[in-house]
Order: sequence, then C-alpha cells, then structure tokens
Amino acid sequence: MTATARFTGDANPYGGGDPYADYRTADFPFTDLVDLADRRLGAGVIAANDEFFAERENLLKPEPAEFDPERFGHKGKIMDGWETRRRRGASADRPHPTDEDHDWALVRLGAPGVVRGIIVDTAHFRGNYPQAVSVEAACVPGSPSPGALLAPGVKWTTLVRRTAVGGHAANGFVVAAEQRVTHLRVNQHPDGGIARLRVYGEVAPDPAWLAALGTFDLVALENGGMVEDASDRFYSPATNTIQPGRSRKMDDGWETRRRRDKGNDWIRYRLVEQAEIRAVEIDTAYLKGNSAGWASLSACDGESGEWTEVLPRTPLQPDTNHRFVLPEAVRATHIRIDIFPDGGISRLRLFGSPTQEGATRLAARHRELGG
Repeated sequence: MTATARFTGDANPYGGGDPYADYRTADFPFTDLVDLADRRLGAGVIAANDEFFAERENLLKPEPAEFDPERFGHKGKIMDGWETRRRRGASADRPHPTDEDHDWALVRLGAPGVVRGIIVDTAHFRGNYPQAVSVEAACVPGSPSPGALLAPGVKWTTLVRRTAVGGHAANGFVVAAEQRVTHLRVNQHPDGGIARLRVYGEVAPDPAWLAALGTFDLVALENGGMVEDASDRFYSPATNTIQPGRSRKMDDGWETRRRRDKGNDWIRYRLVEQAEIRAVEIDTAYLKGNSAGWASLSACDGESGEWTEVLPRTPLQPDTNHRFVLPEAVRATHIRIDIFPDGGISRLRLFGSPTQEGATRLAARHRELGG
C-alpha cells in the first residue's frame, strides 16, 4: 500500500486573513482518477443519522469549502460541510460517549466503481472535527432506499478502518479493496464535522445495462471510459471532457495554457472495452476565444497496437458541437485526440458498441469484482 501523509490534532484557531493559509494537505497518488462521488455523475448523500449544525449534502459540493467567520444562525456557527451535534453519555455518572458511539452518512456513488483512494476533508473544522473516521462500502443493485441499505443481510466491507484524523486538513487514504462499490457509509467517531468527501477510483459499469443500450458513448465516465494521460492540465482537468451532459461554463471543459512553441496538445483515453466506434462528437461549448483551432483523432486496438488516424485534422468552430459519422466502424480500445495548436474542447463523445471480445471481458470483470 502506498504511504500517504497523515494529519492529526487540532489546527490553530482562525486568526483572520486567508482561512486556507494554514490548511494541511499533501499530494495523494490517486487524485488523477475520477471522483466517483461527483454530483455531476449523480452521486448523493441519501441519509445521515444527524445533521444538526450543517447539512449532509454539503459533503459532495464540487468546490472547496468556504468559511465566513461572522456567519451564525439560530443553531450556532454555520459551516460549509456536514456537522453533527456534540454527543453525550448516558448519565451524569457517564457523561462521555462510549467507544462505539459514532455518527454516519450514507453516500450513493454517481457511478459504481472500484475505489482507489478517499479524501475526508475537514477544512475549517479546526476544533470541531471528528476524532477518527472510518469508511465502509457495499454493492447493492438498483436504487435502494436508506432503510434497505441499513437492513440486516447487506454486506459492508471496510475500506478505511477507524483512523485518527486532523482538523482543517485533507485526510487521504489509499484503498486496496478490489471490489465493485455502489454505496459508502462514512462514519465519524464520535461526532463532529467533515467539509468534503472525495472518492477516487475507476468506474465499473453494469455490462447488462450497456448491452441493453446497444449503441452508447464508449468513452463517457459513467460508462467506464477514462483519461489515461494528457499533455496539459493547466486550467482544468482533461477528465472534464467525458463528464455527463454538455458543459455549462468555460471551466467545465478542458483548456490548456497558451503554447509558445510549434507543438500541440492532446488527451489519450481508454474506452470501456474493445469496441467499434461509428460516430464522434467534439464539443467546444463555452470555449469562444480559446477553443482549439483544429482537431484530429487516432485509434489504437490493444496496449501495443499501432495508432491509426481515423479523423484527419479538421477545423473546429468556437462554442459549437461538431458531429462526424465515420466512413466505416473503427475497432479500438484507446483513442487520442490532438488539438492544434492549443486551447480546449469541452466534451468528446464516441458512439458505438463493444465487440464480442470486449463484451466478454467486460462481463468477466464484472463477475470478478462481485457485481
């Protein structure tokens, strides 16, 4: 297991100025992967045993937590996170909570997947964060209610054992469990507040659902596509290009810094499995003065296969969705888009269906992960 930074103990009380000036964080080895708990994928916090001070839904907000030192409400300090009331013991003789007492929240992942890393972010919770956290995972088909998830017989697997955490810090955990996950139970011991939850991993789609669709977007995050590498991530992550839906603002796509050489920028993707691509969309929505000037597509079948151009260098218009029907189906496992010379695109969509070989491997992987 890869070692990650550990933070424990209180942060200093807020003394004014930039509230993130003394925030404790580190470079974690999994943050280039997709956030399976992204609201854009459909994730949600569907239940919590307590949210007295701050709502559970704040956990999955995409932006960093904010802090307003003067914002108070009828229940006390209003925090941008999930915060429970202070736990108490059973009586005056036993005023403290027991070791087993804890608060919990149920999280539905936006896309089922294999979790590789988790960040429990306690930003701005300096003296009111949990003493420790733990995270459990389950794989339950359909759209179960909170009651169904908490019912006896549901198998929960520990992804993060009970571990001490620090206040005002990004508490990161590498996860080694090789299993498909649909829901998480996030526990804080015994109580306190968590600002944000990030769940990084790889999407593991249901092959029966994809087979029923027939033709679908082979590179979409929700269907199991992923970004393997990109030349530049200066302004925004390349993963944005395979998020669901159309971009709604400029930073919801992929934009590179301005090139001052004669090169070009690119993204390399891995499809959900070997497939035949029949149609392509390259969208530059909201990229107006900074969209790519031209784009080309190349395909590769297998890790060691040769790259072949399937869409020649083609001019792109700003803030426009470009559609291309390929002359013949292209068999591939990987796609690379090259943009010239720089700029950005908001979305790439590759429509087709898995080959028989790809569908067989997808079904085998689904069984292997316990789906």
